[in-house]
Amino acid sequence: MYPRFILPLALLLTPFTASAAEAPLYQFMQPGSEIDRRAHALVQQMTLEEKIGQMTQVDSRALLDHADLTKYAIGSVLSGGSSDPKTGNTAKDWADHYDYFQRPALQTRLKIPILYGIDAVHGHNNVIGATLFPHNIGLGATRNPALLEELGRATAREIAATGIDWTFAPAVIVGRDERWGRTYESFAEEPGLVGELGAAYIRGLQTAQLAGPTAILACAKHFLGDGGTTGGVDQGDTRMEEPELRKLFLAPYVPAIRAGVATIMVTYNSWNGNKLHGHKHLLTDVLKNELGFRGFLISDYAAIDQLPGDFKSDIETSINAGLDMIMIPHGADRKPNTYIEFINDLKELVQAGRVPMSRIDDAVERILRVKLESGLFEHPLADPRLLPEVGSAAHRELARRAVRESLVLLKNEKQALPLAKTAKHLVLAGNGADNLGRQCGGWTIDWQGSPGRPTEGTTILEGFKQSLGAATQVTYSADASNLAGADAVVVVLAEEPYAEGKGDRRDLRLTAAELAILRSAKAGGAPVVLVLLSGRPLILGEALDLADAVVAAWLPGTEGRGVADVLLGAYAPTGKLSFSWPRNMEQIPINVGDHPYDPLFPFGYGLTYGQIRK
Repeated sequence: MYPRFILPLALLLTPFTASAAEAPLYQFMQPGSEIDRRAHALVQQMTLEEKIGQMTQVDSRALLDHADLTKYAIGSVLSGGSSDPKTGNTAKDWADHYDYFQRPALQTRLKIPILYGIDAVHGHNNVIGATLFPHNIGLGATRNPALLEELGRATAREIAATGIDWTFAPAVIVGRDERWGRTYESFAEEPGLVGELGAAYIRGLQTAQLAGPTAILACAKHFLGDGGTTGGVDQGDTRMEEPELRKLFLAPYVPAIRAGVATIMVTYNSWNGNKLHGHKHLLTDVLKNELGFRGFLISDYAAIDQLPGDFKSDIETSINAGLDMIMIPHGADRKPNTYIEFINDLKELVQAGRVPMSRIDDAVERILRVKLESGLFEHPLADPRLLPEVGSAAHRELARRAVRESLVLLKNEKQALPLAKTAKHLVLAGNGADNLGRQCGGWTIDWQGSPGRPTEGTTILEGFKQSLGAATQVTYSADASNLAGADAVVVVLAEEPYAEGKGDRRDLRLTAAELAILRSAKAGGAPVVLVLLSGRPLILGEALDLADAVVAAWLPGTEGRGVADVLLGAYAPTGKLSFSWPRNMEQIPINVGDHPYDPLFPFGYGLTYGQIRK
C-alpha cells in the first residue's frame, strides 16, 4: 500500500490557492501588504544599472575589486563550497568577513544591503567549531517534524551569529536512485514525507518573525526533478511525463510555499532534455503563477552556463524563463570577470528589448520584498553578542538527540544489542569508528568533506569511552585483528566523504576490504555489531550474515556519542527507513510503490529492542 504521505495528484494538477488556515506565513507572500508597497516604491527610484546589480550574486572569491560592490550596486554575495574568509575559519572570522562585504553596499545611493548566502546544509558546516547535525537522510528516518523545526532554529542561530542572512537549504529533493551522490541530501524517496519535514525545517530557519535577530532565509532546492535523473547521474536528465513529475517532485514545494519559504534554487538537471534554468513553463507558469510563489528564484552555481548558446544568450533565456537572481562564480572554464560581463550583457539585452523591463522590475521587487521582510535594512551588520551560539552545549545536546532518533536498527539477533554496560572489554573496529570526517560526510568545512578531524566533535569511539568510563576497557583495532578478551566487537564501516558530482557511485556493494574486517571480527567469536556510516543504503551481501546486529547510522555529524547512546541501551532505537533498502544492485532503483516491490528492508522498516525481524 502506498504511504499516506503522498499529496493527492488532483491537488498538483489544479491551481494552488491557500485557504485562510493555510495562509502563507510572511507578508511578502501577500499582495498589497506594506512590504509589497515599500518594495514597489523602491524599484521606481532605481536606475536600470541598480536593478541589474540587485539581480547579481558574486562568489566572495570571484570579486575582482572590493569597490565593485558599491560601483555595481551588487545585490548578493555567497561563499561557495570551500570559499572561506582569508583570515581564518572561526565564527569571529566569518562575522568580520560578512561585515567586510556588507559595508560597501551601505555606501550605495539607495543603501540597499546585500544578502549573503551560504550552503549550511547540516548545521553551519563551513565553520570550524559549529554544531553539525545528521545529514537529511538520517533526519528523514526520525519522522519527527518537531525535531526538524528545532534543528532549523539551532542552525539559524549559529548562522546568524556570523552575520550571514541566507542558507541554501533545505533540499526538498525526492531521491529515487541510490547511485546518485546527493542521495543523503534527501529526507526520503517519498514526496509527502519530504514535504512534511522540509516545511518544518523552513519554519525553524525563518521563525514566525523573519525580521528577528536569529531568523535566517531558507531556500528550497533544487527545482525540479533532481532526484530522478536517469541512472542517478548528477546534473542529468529526468525523463517522465508532467503528471508524474508533479506527483513525485513538485509535491514537496507545496508545503514549502505554504510555510513561507523566501527563496527557491533551480536545479542543474534537465527535464526531458530541457535544462530547468531555461524552463519558463515550470519556473513561471507553474511555480510562480500556479503555486503562487512570491519569493525569488536563484540559479545554482554557474548553472546558466549549461544552457545552449553563448553567455549572453544564457542570460536572456534564464531571465525570461523566470530566474530573478543569477549566481555568478568564476570556474575553470570561464573568465573571472563574469559578473561584470553579466551586468553589461543584461543591460544590453534590456536596451535591445530582448528582456522586457517588466521582467527586470518583477525580479527586483521579489528580491527587495525578501530583503525588507528579513529586517536587513534595519540590522545589516553582524551582532557579536550572538557568537557564543556557535557550537553551544545546548546545540550539541540537540544534535546528539537527533543522532539517537536517526539510527535505524535493521537486524538484532541473539539480543546482540543493546551492549551490556557491565562488559569488561569492547573493541571498536573499522574506518569509521574514530574518524570525525567520515562520520560527518560531505559539506563539512570543505565542499567534498574530508576524512580525519576537519572540525570539533566527538567520534563514535570517543562517545563510547565517555559513556562507559573506566570500568569498561574500550579499545580500537582498525582491521579487527586484535580482539583478545573482547565481550563484543562494534565494526563501523564508512563511505569516503563526498558531495555533488564526485559522489555518484555505480556499485554500492561493500568492498572486499570492508568484508575482510567483518570476517576477522566474526572469527574472534564475540558478538559482532555492524554500524554503517553512509549517505545511502548500501548492498550488504555477506555482511548481513557476518554481523549479529546491523545499524544504519547514516552521516550523523559531530556528536558521535548519540550512536553510543543507542548501542548501549540508553535510548532504544526508533528510526524508520525513509529509503527502501535494496537486496542487490539489480534491484536499483527501488522505491516504495514499485510493482513488484521486494526490497531487503522496506520503506518504513526499523526494529527496536525486544523485536525480531519478521
